[in-house]
Amino acid sequence: MTPYETLADLALTAAERGLLDKLVLSVPRDKTVTRAVGTVRRVGDARLQIETFRADGKATHQNLPPDGRAALTALLQDFARVNLLTAAGAAELRVSKKGVATLLGGEALQKKLQAAPAADITAGNDREKRHILRGDEPFLVRLGISDATGRVHDKKGPKFRQINRFLELIRDVLPDLPRDEIVIADLCCGKSYLSFAVYHYFADVLGYRVRMVGVDLKQDVIAYCRQVAADCGFDGLSFVWGDVARYETTQRPDLVVSLHACDTATDLVLEKAVEWGAKVILSTPCCHHELNNTLDCPALAFIGEYGMLRQKLCAAATDALRLKRLEAAGYRVAALELIDPEDTPKNVMLRAVRRERPDEKAQAKAAAEYEAARRFLTGGGD
Repeated sequence: MTPYETLADLALTAAERGLLDKLVLSVPRDKTVTRAVGTVRRVGDARLQIETFRADGKATHQNLPPDGRAALTALLQDFARVNLLTAAGAAELRVSKKGVATLLGGEALQKKLQAAPAADITAGNDREKRHILRGDEPFLVRLGISDATGRVHDKKGPKFRQINRFLELIRDVLPDLPRDEIVIADLCCGKSYLSFAVYHYFADVLGYRVRMVGVDLKQDVIAYCRQVAADCGFDGLSFVWGDVARYETTQRPDLVVSLHACDTATDLVLEKAVEWGAKVILSTPCCHHELNNTLDCPALAFIGEYGMLRQKLCAAATDALRLKRLEAAGYRVAALELIDPEDTPKNVMLRAVRRERPDEKAQAKAAAEYEAARRFLTGGGD
C-alpha cells in the first residue's frame, strides 16, 4: 500500500467516525491551485468535503463518500505536503524533490483511531461542538478549572472555553510548525492555564516531543506553576522567573504564545518572537493604555473626545500597528476573534506565520504603512 493510499484510508476512517478535524493539502503541483482543505460534511452520503482554493480567488468543492478511497488517493498525489488532523492525533505526508512520498505518524494514528470512541455526526453541515479538552484532564483539576469528577466549575466556564479556542487556533497552524518535536514559549504566562493546555495538547494529544517554557515576573506564581508541572508529570515544561525583555534562550522557539499580556508587554512578546524567528506567533493582547495616552491626531478628535470610543479606537489601532510591524518582519498576519465577547472583551487574537520565502517588497510596503500610521496617530512623535 502506498503512503497516499494509507493516508486516504486514515482520512476517510476519521471522517466516517466523526473524528476528523481537518485535512490540509498544500504545496500543489498545479500552480493555479493554492491549497485544499478537507472537512466533515454530510452531503447526501458524503462524509468528506474537499474545498480547493485557486490562485484567482475561486474555490471548488468535491464531496467524497466513505468508499471514495481511489478519488482521494488521486487527489493527494497532486500535493507535496498533506496534514491530517484528527481528534485522535495527526499524520503528515511529505513528498521530496525527487518525488518520494513519506508518511509520518501513520501507524501511530491508525492505532489511535481504532482505539478512540466514535463521535456522533448530526444531520446537515453542523456537528456537536467537540472541545479539544474534555474537562477531566488532571492539570485542569489541579488548576481549579474542574472539580475532582472532571466537571468544569461554573465560574471557570469562560476560561475553559477560552483555552479550548486557543488550542483550536493552534490546530489551524499545525501545518506551519515542525512535526514530532517542537520548542514553545509562553511569555508573560501568569498562572499558566494556557501553558499547561498547550503542553498537554502537543505532548499528550499529538504525541510530540515538547520543550516548553513559561516566563513571568511574578515569583510566587512561577513557583506554583513549577509545582503543578511536577505534580502532573510534565517533564518537558519549565518555568522561569524574570523579565521577558531580558529573557534569553539558546533553544529558539518554533511557537510563541501569549494570553493577555498587559499593554506594552504584548509588544515585548512580539519583539522577542520576531528576534527568535519563531515560525508562528499567537498573541491575545490585554489593555491598550500606551496609545490612549499618546494619541495626538486632530483628524480623529471627534472620536477621541469620547472616553469609551477613544479606548476602542486605540485598541483597534494598536493591534493593527502590531500586525503591520509583524508583516514588515516577514510574517503573514491576521486578526481573529478568540472567544465570545460576552466571556471577555479581550478577545482579539493576533496571528503571525513566518513566510517561507521573504517578500522584500511587501515587507518594505508594510514598514512604510506602519510608520505613516504611527505618525498620523501620534502627531509625528517617537
